[in-house]
Amino acid sequence: MDESSFRAHFDRERLDRLAGMVSLGDPIRIDELDSRIAQEKLKNTEILVTSWGAPQLTAARLADAKHLKAVIHAAGSVQGLVSDEVWRRGIRVSNAADVNAIPVAEFTLAAIILAGKKAPFLAADPAAHSTGWGHRNGYGDLSNFRRTIGVVGFSRIGRRVVRLLETLDHARCLVADPFADPDEIRRAGGDPVGLHELLPRSDVLTLHAPENAQTRGMIGAAELALLPDHATVINTARGSLIDARALENECRSGRLFAILDVTDPEPLPRDSTLRSVPNILITPHIAGSLGTEILRLSDFALDELGRWLADEPLHAEVTADLLTTHA
Repeated sequence: MDESSFRAHFDRERLDRLAGMVSLGDPIRIDELDSRIAQEKLKNTEILVTSWGAPQLTAARLADAKHLKAVIHAAGSVQGLVSDEVWRRGIRVSNAADVNAIPVAEFTLAAIILAGKKAPFLAADPAAHSTGWGHRNGYGDLSNFRRTIGVVGFSRIGRRVVRLLETLDHARCLVADPFADPDEIRRAGGDPVGLHELLPRSDVLTLHAPENAQTRGMIGAAELALLPDHATVINTARGSLIDARALENECRSGRLFAILDVTDPEPLPRDSTLRSVPNILITPHIAGSLGTEILRLSDFALDELGRWLADEPLHAEVTADLLTTHA
């Protein structure tokens, strides 16, 4: 992992705990695997604890890592970390995506509630500040009562969002995910439906699908046109899930609103026209773990490491198949 990630993950308490579980070499942390020092270190390494800033574990980099048996990732997705070589060699992989889902789901719930009142967009509208608390033309029904929330992707984050929506009074939650068990969706409090049934019924659309060949651009002009007037699109998953130009057109027209914590590309260029649309709120990918939330990832990774050392089942083992269906 890179230096800033290491400092965020390992305070003295957690570093002492790690040192008590395994033998740590010198240096403890590296952020590349191509130098002579890194390759020599990797020759005797049995376990890699990784996080943001780790290089991809390619066949070339793992060529001499004959003793590597496990990768414990103290962050979310491992899509950019593992390669086919990892699976071919049977190296065990675990990640902390389950606990990283907690702040993303919390952020999403907050965004849904603010979207119900159109708070971010009214705050950015100078004209609204001088007209009192009465009805605001062009913003729709400013309410969180009996709202219908459409959740696309019953992922780790998606299912947490579904459960958190019980906070809202008489909210209805529709869930579209072709891979999810409909009974699991119902037990969590959602109604399983197809995407094109979900869209025209959703006051708020929130995306929690993984990024892959099937999901890139899955919310395009045709899908956005199905949303009711004044609906809000929330994206805390991946920017590529939405056709940005189509979303910009709908929001610029005043028909839709959007809260985007992720964009494509990311970071969004300063001169992007998305930044000038008053109906779009863009935040700089802050929904995931930051600050003290990162320590929760470290604790989970250390717990997982302890389970691996004790030859116990891992709580968050990742397989090649899982990467195609989980965000």
